[in-house]
Amino acid sequence: MYLEDSTGQEFSINPIFRKGQSIWARFTLLMLVSLVLMFVDHRFDYLKQARSYLGVVVTPIQWLADTPARLFSLASDAVSSHTGLIEDNARLNARNLILEQKLQKYAALTAQNVRLRELLNSSQVVEERVTVAELIGIDPDPQVKQIIINKGSADNVYVGLPLLDAHGVMGQVISVTPFTSRVLLITDSNNRVPVQVNRNGYRAIAVGTESGDDLELLHVPDTADIQEGDLLVSSGLGQRYPFGYPVAVVTEVARDTGRPFARIVAKPAAQLNEGRLVMLVFTEAAEAARQQQADKPEGEG
Repeated sequence: MYLEDSTGQEFSINPIFRKGQSIWARFTLLMLVSLVLMFVDHRFDYLKQARSYLGVVVTPIQWLADTPARLFSLASDAVSSHTGLIEDNARLNARNLILEQKLQKYAALTAQNVRLRELLNSSQVVEERVTVAELIGIDPDPQVKQIIINKGSADNVYVGLPLLDAHGVMGQVISVTPFTSRVLLITDSNNRVPVQVNRNGYRAIAVGTESGDDLELLHVPDTADIQEGDLLVSSGLGQRYPFGYPVAVVTEVARDTGRPFARIVAKPAAQLNEGRLVMLVFTEAAEAARQQQADKPEGEG
């Protein structure tokens, strides 16, 4: 290869890698250069500083090259963690519902033991079998307070079983299919719930009001000892609802001297319009009532 200088004279240049050189010749030359550099570095440690500088330069490149793998790993861990958290949350919600149910029973039994301490030598503990269910439907008719749950006869559910949530009594099963059940809520005007005042044990019947949001106590004398804020619990009479579970809290007591009965309104303790998890309570009384109904001759009420 020839070039001209400023005076016009030509001179030649021999590049290390000419176009016609073989690939093996280039490879051999690079190998020799590499060996020389390695020998010099090993014996005299001249390239230590250079390696340090190269390490600083290469580090961001290595970090960027590893970024896709790290992002994929983080995404995979996030998906696995999210799925695990959802499953754990479902299990904890079901367990919390059962624990809340037991707590309700213990609170009612404590109040009863305070009133009957002279007669009882030990606290009464009642254990019931419960099944956690999920609300899957609501009756669209505003005059009908009914819901549908995802448990049916295949889960041993039968008509008359009481339904509760974590806060109190919700209603009772009125019809059953193999995989679902229809529940009549306590706020329906056709439902009757035997209750008692947790403070003093006074018994009454609670019925749903026309508004469908509250309960009203039937035929309570004007002189009855019931106050706003009183907790109404299930009395256990009628063999439908188990004893001692919160039903409602008294919100209004109206007494009129011209009427024999007081008007007493209560707000349901259960969150009838919130939440999805509920539980069916299998009590001995309900089992006995079902057995009596099954043993009746056909055609008898």
